[in-house]
Amino acid sequence: MSAENTGKRNHTITLPGCGWVCYNRKEHIIRKEECNMKKLGFIGMGNMGQAIAAGMLRSGLIGANQIYAYAPHQDKLRKNAREIGFVPCTSLKELVNSVDTVLLACKPYQIDDVLGEVRDDLAGKALLSVAAGWPYEKFREKTDSSTRIQYIGTNTPSMVGEGVLIFQEENSLEEEERKFIFEVFEAMGTVLELPGRLMDIGAALTGCAPAFMAMVMEAMGDAGVKYGVPRAQAYTLVAQMMLGSAKLQLETGSHPGILKDQVCSPAGTTIRGVDALEHAGMRAAFMDAVDAVMNKK
Repeated sequence: MSAENTGKRNHTITLPGCGWVCYNRKEHIIRKEECNMKKLGFIGMGNMGQAIAAGMLRSGLIGANQIYAYAPHQDKLRKNAREIGFVPCTSLKELVNSVDTVLLACKPYQIDDVLGEVRDDLAGKALLSVAAGWPYEKFREKTDSSTRIQYIGTNTPSMVGEGVLIFQEENSLEEEERKFIFEVFEAMGTVLELPGRLMDIGAALTGCAPAFMAMVMEAMGDAGVKYGVPRAQAYTLVAQMMLGSAKLQLETGSHPGILKDQVCSPAGTTIRGVDALEHAGMRAAFMDAVDAVMNKK
């Protein structure tokens, strides 16, 4: 295992044998006029769709008049269109026929119905999807052979520009098209690439784990309240500590065990807390949580 870290957020990580590559923005600067993604259409505009649309607009690589969206709740869609800045559509077919690239941001259980309605309209277009459980191979079976496909795993920190966006290695996008989409998605965080066989575990570690980290934050906040810290301040203390600890690991590349040891003095207070966590089975609990995610049928 090796890691190359430049000290910047958009660094490059390579794990030999598993195909994990982190996109380095400096290596791929694509001008808007070089890419054929002229108009992008969202199917679904929930929290994640809104985060992606806002991030794309924030990147400056695509304008508000290039983003279209359809969702069944038209009043909410029009409200979001005014707030975020995109073109609302009244039907799936209107959306797909208005754009060059379609991004599926609806619920996974809705995709079969969506494809049943617009499969033929997607011919010759690029289809991006952030719906869990729908990798490249599944879309390939259900779409026209001329539809260009890319599956992307996302997570909720993307809403504040600190997400992890995982592109499945297997895809059928054109090369320059894919580079451009990589760069647009970087406005929402760090872009990584994984082979299809590792997309599920990648999603567990990045897509599900924010819930686990929120539970840690809540529990630590409760501990602060127990000892007299006002709850809002307790959450701020813990959240900033978690953010700083993550940044320290990313920027130094240090093994987490080394970072832990740097805080633990012999016979000190921290090592007593570490001992309590070990006796409580903290490590096994997190691994069991990931196992539960991976074993869902």
